[in-house]
Amino acid sequence: MRTARRNTVAVDAARQVTLSQLDGSGRGGKWKGKVFSAVLVACIVIAVATLAAVLLHSFVKGFPRIDLNLIRNMPSSLDRTTSGMQSAIFGTIYVMVGVAVTVVPLGVSAAIYLEEFADKNRWYVRFIELNIQNLAAVPSIVFGILGLAFIARGPLSLGFVAYAGSLTLSLLVLPTIILTTREAIRAVPSSIRQASMALGATQWRTIWKQVLPSSVPGIATGTILSLSRAIGETAPLLLVGATVFVTYNPDGFFSGAFTTLPTQIFSWATRPQDEFRILAAAGIIVLMAVLLAMNSFAIWIRNKFTTEW
Repeated sequence: MRTARRNTVAVDAARQVTLSQLDGSGRGGKWKGKVFSAVLVACIVIAVATLAAVLLHSFVKGFPRIDLNLIRNMPSSLDRTTSGMQSAIFGTIYVMVGVAVTVVPLGVSAAIYLEEFADKNRWYVRFIELNIQNLAAVPSIVFGILGLAFIARGPLSLGFVAYAGSLTLSLLVLPTIILTTREAIRAVPSSIRQASMALGATQWRTIWKQVLPSSVPGIATGTILSLSRAIGETAPLLLVGATVFVTYNPDGFFSGAFTTLPTQIFSWATRPQDEFRILAAAGIIVLMAVLLAMNSFAIWIRNKFTTEW
């Protein structure tokens, strides 16, 4: 009894010491924690205020041009009051469809292999994982240079077409999709895999019927957010043929010039005339509406398909 009581007293004392260390009492930790929290809140306020100011300025300046002419008319340097961005909208659709059909199967398949089948002790597996993590932080302009050297020209020589832009943006977002998909697969409890294989299912059938359906929220969210990043990129596309003034829609994925919403907005924003600045602000509103719709769809998918373990 005496030993058990001494143990209880020791545990209580250790708990109090730990709590005091976490609380920071007696060494100025309280005010440091408050200052740190205040700095974090200030950073959030500044970021949100800056974003709100940009959106408010774009909305006020570009709202007069939010009409059907903006969507159904082609860009024009002569009639600026009715100039539109139809070619940019269709070019964005072509590029993003190409990105989706290319990067989603590749990214999800690579994540499944690395997480479920690959031997982590192999040197080439470690080499692949290291490169994936490093490529996720590479600036987008570097992917544009690679796309110009190897896709538009070089070995593939696709030319300055929409699918060259799609492949370039696919290289840009592929590491992000692989990482987010791996995290979604890793979040599935191992007990589900063990129970499925204990009932006689093969490893592939376990992945196909149990792991992947449980990973849908994370995979879909990461994919849509990656595509949202790709749809706002300008620098890589400028290097692979996204011209700043196109008055017709692309002929297809592999022929014809193309432009995109960010490229068209960039072109209008650099013009000195005020009418083009208004068009750029209206284009920003359209692009932000598309991005908000994609992000909202990602949140809806995550909330609808999330499974509580």
